[in-house]
Amino acid sequence: MDLFRKKPFALPANSDAVGLSKTLGALDLTTLGVGAIIGTGIFVMTGVAAANHAGPGLVLSFILAGMACVLSALCYSELASSLPVSGSAYAYSYVAFGELIAWILGWDLILEYGVAAAAVASGWSGYFQGLLEGLGIHLPTALSGAYNADKGTVINLPAVIIILLISYLLTRGIKETARFNAIMVIIKISVVLLFIVTGFFYVKPENWTPFLPFGMHGVVNGAATVFFAYIGFDAISTAAEEVKRPQRDLPIGIISSLAICTVLYIVVSLVLTGIVPYQNLNVSDPVSFALRFVDQNMIAGLISVGAIAGMTTVLLVLLFGQTRLLFAISRDGLLPQSLAKVSPKTHTPVRSTWMVGGVIAVLTGLIPLDHLANLTSIGTLFAFLVVSLGVIVLRYTHPHMKRGFKVPWVPFIPLLSAAGCGYLMYNLGSETWTGFLIWLFVGLLIYVLYGYRRSKLNQ
Repeated sequence: MDLFRKKPFALPANSDAVGLSKTLGALDLTTLGVGAIIGTGIFVMTGVAAANHAGPGLVLSFILAGMACVLSALCYSELASSLPVSGSAYAYSYVAFGELIAWILGWDLILEYGVAAAAVASGWSGYFQGLLEGLGIHLPTALSGAYNADKGTVINLPAVIIILLISYLLTRGIKETARFNAIMVIIKISVVLLFIVTGFFYVKPENWTPFLPFGMHGVVNGAATVFFAYIGFDAISTAAEEVKRPQRDLPIGIISSLAICTVLYIVVSLVLTGIVPYQNLNVSDPVSFALRFVDQNMIAGLISVGAIAGMTTVLLVLLFGQTRLLFAISRDGLLPQSLAKVSPKTHTPVRSTWMVGGVIAVLTGLIPLDHLANLTSIGTLFAFLVVSLGVIVLRYTHPHMKRGFKVPWVPFIPLLSAAGCGYLMYNLGSETWTGFLIWLFVGLLIYVLYGYRRSKLNQ
């Protein structure tokens, strides 16, 4: 039983036959990355992480998480430019480590994208309902949240609707998706800059004292928590087969989007904790709350609109990444190959798109997701760790591979990246680890009962 059979180092022979159209450039990829990274992290997670973990030291949490991401981004850039195929870390692992590790990583990424999309949709629904209430429109309680007998909620209808609308947009074509994403990114970057400029005049340096109320342990816990905010650049590499010049454009998109977003996160966290004492930031809309705190209610309303645009783009890129991942896994035979069929009209995997949208809509609409953000963090960190080690393996097993970008100081940088990701994983709670291991166990059962025999490498 050959569990570690490897894909040959080559682009898939049928990559053109399946019909994914190559229309994306470096700017499209950068906006996709910014679209996925700037969203829930700024508009929701900043407040929770400051109040419960890091205090004003949240800025150090973002720097620490950003440093781990920069190292991982360098590793992703090398592999994405060397193996420009759909599937991201799953595809790289298939060549570097073999089928079993690739399946485990693919199954892990399914969890990462699915849970992240469901959690972001819940946050989107909260902001949207707040906007409606500001206009005097109130949804019936039963339709305002996932099932909760005590609160009287039955289904989170706004979350279900936005997931289905984005799924429909994704089936229309990658160029249309990228165009819509670019418009939303412009809106939310404008709103973030508006918050920074407005909030700067209300910063009170005394709110930064004590700077580390929970000590460095709180900063590290905060970094592990806000890592959820950085997962977007991973989704860029899932678009590899739809990029016009992948060896050049993928590294540019990955590194530039991460750099832009890290700077914005650091500045926003400084301004936020400077305006409001960190103890008061455990709210669902901390950025808007900070402006209401200083009586800038009109700008706070604009921030809410920007938050809705921001989380819309996050959902768009997460669902996009999930569909391309399923496409790649199914094309290899590890999942039903019907999910790899592409529409000849729109050049998109319509079946996998609607399957992903339907499952996530049900999860978001009916199941409370309060504690699932950390599952996304651990899944992302695991993927980054494996990709970092994959760079080292492929440098030795495929030294003559054409690389559009090369990580400097190998193996030092990849090992440092892997160690950083492993350390942040270690600092996540036992509940998160339990859920993660259960998910991986279910994945192994699926592989043993279905994927191993149906794999194209087995045929």
